[in-house]
Amino acid sequence: MATTNVTATGKSFLAIESVSLNAVRGVDADDIPVIQELLKVWANKYPHNLIRSQYVDAHYRFKDFGISIPDKIKSNVDAMIGWPAKAVRSLADLSVFEGFSFGGGADQHGVADLCDDNALDVVVPEAISSAYTHSCAFLTVSADENDRSRMVILPRSADWSAAIWDRKNNRISSALTITSDDENGSITGFNVWLPNCLYTCAKTGTGWEAVRSQSNFGRPTIVPLCYDAQLNRPFGRSRVSRPLMSLTDIGFRTIVRMEASAEFYAVPKLWFLGANKDAFSKDTWSSLISAINAISKDEDGDNPQLQQIQQASMQPHSDMLKTIALMVSSETSIPVSDLGIITQNPTSAEAMSVAERKLTREADRQNIRFGRAIKDAVTMAVCLREGLQQAPDDLKSIRPVWSPTREISDAARADSFSKIASVSPEFAQTEVGWRYAGFDQKDIDSILTTVRRNQASSTLDKLLGAAHDNESGREPSQSGTATGGQNGSQRDGQTVGESEEYQP
Repeated sequence: MATTNVTATGKSFLAIESVSLNAVRGVDADDIPVIQELLKVWANKYPHNLIRSQYVDAHYRFKDFGISIPDKIKSNVDAMIGWPAKAVRSLADLSVFEGFSFGGGADQHGVADLCDDNALDVVVPEAISSAYTHSCAFLTVSADENDRSRMVILPRSADWSAAIWDRKNNRISSALTITSDDENGSITGFNVWLPNCLYTCAKTGTGWEAVRSQSNFGRPTIVPLCYDAQLNRPFGRSRVSRPLMSLTDIGFRTIVRMEASAEFYAVPKLWFLGANKDAFSKDTWSSLISAINAISKDEDGDNPQLQQIQQASMQPHSDMLKTIALMVSSETSIPVSDLGIITQNPTSAEAMSVAERKLTREADRQNIRFGRAIKDAVTMAVCLREGLQQAPDDLKSIRPVWSPTREISDAARADSFSKIASVSPEFAQTEVGWRYAGFDQKDIDSILTTVRRNQASSTLDKLLGAAHDNESGREPSQSGTATGGQNGSQRDGQTVGESEEYQP
C-alpha cells in the first residue's frame, strides 16, 4: 500500500516504492535491466543520503537513553548543534571556481561563454557542497530541448541520482537522475544516461514512456564530483561520517542534560524538616509567601527547619561538551575555535594557520579532482555541440582555475611579487605571475589584455616611425636598428647602424 512520506518538518521526501517497472515504452529491451539496476542502487542508497541531509539541515532527531532527562523536556527540544553543516561548509568554502585558463592562447571553442551561459561559477559550489554531504554529486551535459546548439550543464545531487562505475575505464558506465515527483513523493520523471544516448522518462496515465536522444558520444555525458574517492570507493565518502553523526548525538544529549539541570535548579528547592504538609496548598510558591510565618511547632514542640538545595555545577557538562568538540575537530580537521570552543589562552596567528593548513591541503587535493571533472563536463559539451567523438587537441590544454585556499596578506603577496619581478621582468607579464600576486582570473584577463594591447600599440608606433624615417630620407634611429652592443651588432668589423651598406 502506498503511503505519504512526510518528515517531521512537513517536507515531503521521495517514496522508494514509487518506482517499480518492468518495461518503459520507447526504451530498448536491452537497456531495461540497466535501468532496473540503477533504480535498485538509488533505493539502497537513498535512506542513508536522507539521514545525512537531515544532519546537515539540523533536522536530526534526539536520541535519548531514557534515564535522566524528563519526557516533557526531551519532547520539546530541537536540534541546535550544526557541526555536520560546519564540516561541509568549511571545506566547500575553500573551493571557489573562477573559470578556465587557456595558457595564453585563444578560446577557440567558446569555453568561457559556455561557463557563463551555465553559470558554472555558481553551479560548481552548489555541486561541491552536495558532494561533501553525500560523498558525491554529478554534472550532466545535454543539449537544450528548444535550441540544440546550446549545451546545458546541470548539477545533480546524489540523493536524487544513481550511477554504476566502470572500473575498467575508470568512469561512469550508466547513471540515472530523478527529475520530478508529486506531492506524495512519488517519482514522476527521471533521465537515464547511457553511452551514445539519453532516455527522458516520464510517468503517464498508462505507464512509463521515454524519449530517446542520440548523443553519438561513446560514454554517458555525466561526470561525478567525489570527495576522497578510493579504489574500493570510487564515489568517495561523505564529510558527514558515522563518527561525526555519533559525536553530534552525544553533544545534543549533553546540552539537553545541561538544560534539564538548569530547569530543575531554576526554582528554589526548599526542605521544611518537621513541618506538616497541610501547611502548604497546591500552589507551593503562594504557600511559601503567605504561610511561611504561620507554621506551627511539631508534635514534639520543635520548630521546623528550613534547608535549600544548592544548584548543581554546569562545569561537568561544559567539560564534556569541550571534549566532544575536540573529537569533532580531529574528525573534520576544523579548528576547535570554529566549533564554538574558547580555550583559556588566546590562539596565536601561527597556531591558527597550522590548524587551518590541514583543511587547505585537503581542499587543494580536492580541487584537482573537481577540476578534472569540470574539465570533462566542458569537453563533453563542446564535443556534443560540434558533433565530435573526441576532444580537440587545443581543448586538452585548458586548465581550471581556483581561488587560493590559503589566506595570505596583500602586503606579503606584493612583496614576493616585486622581488621575483625584479629578477625576472617577464614574470610580471605572465598569467602565473599575476595569479601569484593574488588577483582572480577576471582581473588577470583584463590586466593581460591591456598589457598586450599596449605592447602591440608600442610595436606599431615603432614600425610607423621607422617607415616615416625611410620616407623622409633620415637615417633610422639606432633604437630601431641596433640589436646588440652599445651602437648595434657587429658585422665584419662594422656596426650595423654605422655601415654605409645599410644607409638609405
